[in-house]
Amino acid sequence: MGLVGIALLFFLIVGVPIGIAFGLAALLGGNVAQIPLETFASVANQAVNSFPLLAIPLFILAGQIMSQGKIVKQLIDLSEMLLGKVRGSLGYVTVLASAFLGAITGSSVATVSAIGSTVGEKMVEKGYKRGYVASLIAGAGLLGVLIPPSIPLILYGATVGVSVSDLFLASMIPGIIMVLIFLITHRLMLNRVLGEPLGNGETEAEAATKIRSKRKTFLGSIPALFMPVIILGGIYSGLFTPTEAAAVACLYGLIIALVARSLKFPDLSRVFFISAVSSAAILSIIAFSNMFNFMITLEQIPQTIAEYAISITDNKYIFIILVTIILFIVGMFMETNAAVLLMGVLLAPAAIQFGINPIHFGIILVTNIEIGLLTPPMAANIYVSAKVNKSSLIEMLPFVFWFLGGAVILLYIIVFVPSLTTWFL
Repeated sequence: MGLVGIALLFFLIVGVPIGIAFGLAALLGGNVAQIPLETFASVANQAVNSFPLLAIPLFILAGQIMSQGKIVKQLIDLSEMLLGKVRGSLGYVTVLASAFLGAITGSSVATVSAIGSTVGEKMVEKGYKRGYVASLIAGAGLLGVLIPPSIPLILYGATVGVSVSDLFLASMIPGIIMVLIFLITHRLMLNRVLGEPLGNGETEAEAATKIRSKRKTFLGSIPALFMPVIILGGIYSGLFTPTEAAAVACLYGLIIALVARSLKFPDLSRVFFISAVSSAAILSIIAFSNMFNFMITLEQIPQTIAEYAISITDNKYIFIILVTIILFIVGMFMETNAAVLLMGVLLAPAAIQFGINPIHFGIILVTNIEIGLLTPPMAANIYVSAKVNKSSLIEMLPFVFWFLGGAVILLYIIVFVPSLTTWFL
């Protein structure tokens, strides 16, 4: 495992924050190997001085503009209007809105927070059990990672050396399948979780039309509907790169919010501050993890893992199954972005040795680790959703496993049907 790996494990066990643990383990290994400190400063700087990684703070900013500018609410109002006569429509709206927001922010936790604060209480008023509402929003938040653009996919691409645009293309079909799985899960759960409305007995269609007319709702949401079209259409048409798409999304969202007066100039300081803090946290982890990756490469740990994996089995599917088990455990205990940075470097070389396409492996890795957002002790989606929706973990437990099971089913569909992720190659 090497001194660096042992040091990292020790720091994580004693509760050192993940980014600092990466840095301390690297510096300890570098001290033993007598590597000058300025080398690590250069390595960390090179990690974040990257044009592809610039997409991360820009997509975070775009998500904050969407949320604070009430653009998400416009989209939810439109979805509710269109599905108002369908039984359980708010649940379907939640899944679809999460997918839509995931196509803008690239962040799971941000999706959970935005959707929960917008539609969560409304679902409870319509008779849904509070624990189910929190579980549905936590599960649908996974779409924030899988639906392109995706921050973890950007990290994997930058770390392993794979085209980010190709990774976005590869995640599209799995993302659509996850949407369908969650919609089906919601339909199967309806009779168990939907009781009598807590309000005045209005139907969802009546409530939607009472808020605003159908015409006003539709016209007001048109600019927001173009956001993912501009982002994804621009990337896949070759008009601009993912990083440039993120910049365009920020500018476009800002113009929409300011013109509609849903966001005022004094509010911008808060939007930029929240985005800067979130971006700084992620980029710090990237910088420190790159120092760690530098050291484990010197110790040839990835190559050792590849050789060891080949010595155990020569069947790539057995290898992938073992990897999914390992990643599932890692996702339970490590923050998503940090886990992608670490495990991508460690396992991608072994996957390539088994003839697994690095793009296919990237989707497997990110999907596997994002499941950790629903599995304690980390389970960031569960904790955020519980807080935003005023639910307890006990209330959520009977329902969250349904969405966890759906995500696991998708994972193994991706594993055994690689053409879902490599169809464009």
